[in-house]
Amino acid sequence: METRGIEDMFDFRRFSKDALVLLLLLFYFPVGICLMLIRIFIGVHVFLVSCALPESFVRRFIVRVMCSVLGMHVRQKNPRSRDKNTKLYICNHVTEFDHNIINLLTPCNTPQLEGSTGFVCWARGFMEIHPASGFGETLQRYCLNESTLPLLLFPEEDTTNGRAGLLKFSSWPFSLTDSIQPVALRVTRPFVALNTPESTWLVELLWTFFAPCTVYHVSWLPLVSRQDGETTQEFANKVQELLACELGLVSTKITKADKAEHIKKNRHPTSQTSTTARSGSLGFMVQSLGTDDHRIAKMAQQVKDVLPHVPLNIITKDLVKTNCVDATITNLLENKDEAQMEATGMSAFGSSQSMACSSGLTSTIKPAAKTFGRSPADRHLSLQERKEALYNLARRRYIEKHGLDHEDGH
Repeated sequence: METRGIEDMFDFRRFSKDALVLLLLLFYFPVGICLMLIRIFIGVHVFLVSCALPESFVRRFIVRVMCSVLGMHVRQKNPRSRDKNTKLYICNHVTEFDHNIINLLTPCNTPQLEGSTGFVCWARGFMEIHPASGFGETLQRYCLNESTLPLLLFPEEDTTNGRAGLLKFSSWPFSLTDSIQPVALRVTRPFVALNTPESTWLVELLWTFFAPCTVYHVSWLPLVSRQDGETTQEFANKVQELLACELGLVSTKITKADKAEHIKKNRHPTSQTSTTARSGSLGFMVQSLGTDDHRIAKMAQQVKDVLPHVPLNIITKDLVKTNCVDATITNLLENKDEAQMEATGMSAFGSSQSMACSSGLTSTIKPAAKTFGRSPADRHLSLQERKEALYNLARRRYIEKHGLDHEDGH
């Protein structure tokens, strides 16, 4: 899947846009509130029962039935394919409670990779570890111990909506053992999205209690072993393809970091920035942008003083990428994108030279060389000369505009 399809993998809206679904949700809402309150009371008892009973088939059966009352129904496919000797389960990640669901079917441990520790970590069913050396080495030694329960890991390292594709699998879980048991997880729920980015596990639990039901479909795939000469990343990619094929999804190259960047962009939409760029007014930009963009606007004015005839929207766009005045000036000096410059009716360098002539200045600006120097030193020297010339021009224009002497200007 291409990166442009990343929005299909996550739900930023809790409710559907479909008018019929919204109408049904409106009628269901009072019922959902009552269900949520009742299930909160029952959920406390489920937690106490799970803590009181020892680990056994009876405990898992009782808790599974009580979870059904809470609206979390579990169905499994091909249970005979589950290998009792495996030490590592690999599963795709959809909700904050995937590890609890798998644990209802077979005993396993999921290490807490990030987030809360102590009682909250234990209460949520995570295994808290304190690595004496490396995190991977600790888990590797854990897998070599025959008396320990199998590990359940989510190589996507973050949740998706489970409808479009899988995040790129991290390779480190596949370095723990040479054979793993893939587990395909598909989750369905009416009315309400399975999860939304940046929502906490407690909020997700309340929405789970509110919804009529959440159905977890667990499919056990045959054991997969690493071939001779196969790297951990190749092994991870192979298992990712198997799970994607089983779930009818696409195996993507999108990572957890890409998801975080996508969330950041949705949190700070660029519509206001585009509007102010079209207005061409720096004052309006400073008033309408957020605190973080005030700094960009000020930096844009500094670049504008040096390159007065480069459009402000082009300067702002480059500053967002570089976050550096000097780097943006360098990019604009070296960039000869005719499509951008034609929008202003003249090139930045030609305008600077014409302004120098109209001001009666005798200094000339050396235009950008058509070719780079053969050595990095030559190219850097040429660039520095052009930048220095532009700085001098801006300084002289400022002196002339305010009627200052050269000594005062300095």
